[in-house]
Amino acid sequence: MCGIIGYIGSKPVVPVLIEGLRRMEYRGYDSAGIALVTPEGISLRRSAGKLANLENAIRVDPVDGVYGVGHTRWATHGRPTEENAHPHRDCTGRIVVVHNGIIENYLELKRELQTQGHEFRTETDTEIVAHLVEREMRDDGLESAVRRALLYMRGMFAIVLVSVEDPEKIVAVRNGPPIVIGLGKDEFFVASDITAILSHTRDMIFLGDEEMAIITRSGVKFTDYSGRAVSKTTQRVLWDPIAAEKGGHKHFMLKEILEQPTAARDTILGRVSLERGEIFLEDLNIPADTFTSLQKVTIIACGTSWHAALVGKYLIEALAHVPVEVDYGSEYRYRNPIIADHEIAIVITQSGETADTLAALREAKRKGAKSIAICNVVGSMATREADGTVYTHAGPEIGVASTKAFTSQLVALQLLALYMAQVRGTLPPADIRRHIEELLQMPQIIEEAIKASAQTEKIAERFYNRTDFLYLGRGINYPIALEGALKLKEISYIHAEGYPAGEMKHGPIALIDEKMPVVAIAPNDHVFEKMIGNVQEAKARGASVIAITTEGDTRMTGVLDANADFILPMPATTAMLTPIVMTIPMQLLAYHIAVRRGCDVDQPRNLAKSVTVE
Repeated sequence: MCGIIGYIGSKPVVPVLIEGLRRMEYRGYDSAGIALVTPEGISLRRSAGKLANLENAIRVDPVDGVYGVGHTRWATHGRPTEENAHPHRDCTGRIVVVHNGIIENYLELKRELQTQGHEFRTETDTEIVAHLVEREMRDDGLESAVRRALLYMRGMFAIVLVSVEDPEKIVAVRNGPPIVIGLGKDEFFVASDITAILSHTRDMIFLGDEEMAIITRSGVKFTDYSGRAVSKTTQRVLWDPIAAEKGGHKHFMLKEILEQPTAARDTILGRVSLERGEIFLEDLNIPADTFTSLQKVTIIACGTSWHAALVGKYLIEALAHVPVEVDYGSEYRYRNPIIADHEIAIVITQSGETADTLAALREAKRKGAKSIAICNVVGSMATREADGTVYTHAGPEIGVASTKAFTSQLVALQLLALYMAQVRGTLPPADIRRHIEELLQMPQIIEEAIKASAQTEKIAERFYNRTDFLYLGRGINYPIALEGALKLKEISYIHAEGYPAGEMKHGPIALIDEKMPVVAIAPNDHVFEKMIGNVQEAKARGASVIAITTEGDTRMTGVLDANADFILPMPATTAMLTPIVMTIPMQLLAYHIAVRRGCDVDQPRNLAKSVTVE
């Protein structure tokens, strides 16, 4: 959710903080603020709205300091106002805190602190942290006061604090949402996302839950909540900092759509041998006999990653011959799930920090399942807690609506399904080699699919002012109908529904009229004729149809009206890889409609990139 940045070093502090906040604005853009520590005290600047408002406030009333913290907010408690913007202060104004997450018992603590004479200025749960630390301050340092304050707090949170009473020190705490420490040359950073500090350093240390970092100019010390020293490993992040910039494109989302051939190629790279017909997953770390005795797979995810999980169900069942259940991370642990004797739980998470998915992972492990994370962020919590990992190599994704991370997840699921088939012996090497050949062609096929951008722009011009869309798909492409509808909802604010096409007659057909466009995902596969029937049913009710078909297949032409409908031909591939191809026009259509409607494509209202609290 919210973005946190902190810096201590020799560089001018304000530019470092503002740059970090700009790179994390996708995490929250209701308000923003910075706090600079000076020899005289703490200087604070905050603004409601987007980061540009804070930058303007600083230009009007400049501020400077020797070290400091910053925050960009996605509101949970309290309206998105300047008053509720972080950083927050204690009664004395000499302690400030920035925070990501939720303090569940904040009302109880607030009432207690008010009876003790503490005065509150905001509606947020964050402010109680500053007052608790104020109450617990002694002469044994800021970190000790924070440890005592933590004893009273319940919830999932990441907290960073500074205090004039203990100068030249930043204290960071993690219990759920991510915190990463950046190690530079005679300088140190703390952030909730590596993209915030990647232009300064590639050497990162990721805090674990119930861990604390005490950052000074001379170094960083790591402890648990009780103060015991914790040994941490520095990880070198190989993402290109330039990849986090727009690179001349109008929006990050468009840039990331165009990066999908590279992301797919990088996810495949080094993991296949065409000559031997083998898949290699170097970070899986799960014994072969776990797969040979496998009785069930559960895939757990949220949002777009859940749609990838649905595709994964088709792939694993078809290739590895194992029954697969798909569950929402937000529901899994609340239904007391039953774990089979030989089960693997696969979690899919772009960030590796999604709170619901992490909680589901822990529940599955607690009940005895082996676990695999499909993740884009090296060193994230999911990758540390899962027994094995299949990394996607999509690079930083800044746009809130996932694009290249999603298609990279589909590629990773294809690799994992083939690997499981290889170990279980359900596919001979010759068949695996054939699948590898097809997969290696995918980056080029995605490039061809992206060429549909101009045509989707024309379609957007026709339909951008509609209020409702229906997306239909069948079989392995049904999840792509869900994903297409989600993309449109996320960034254009148009109501859209995704359905299995065969279910249209069981309810959604009542909504269809001449005002509702129907997007039909209809590749040349074994259910194509069924899709034609569904399209005819929609046409009979007056719908305009946007049909996504396979290049060279003209059978849909005879069903559609050239004056009212559109056909988007996509390059041909095998049935199991069509979800990747069919995703591209879904993304492009949502993008161009959102742009035409004047929406904020990269930062849609009410949404944040990584949901790190419940």
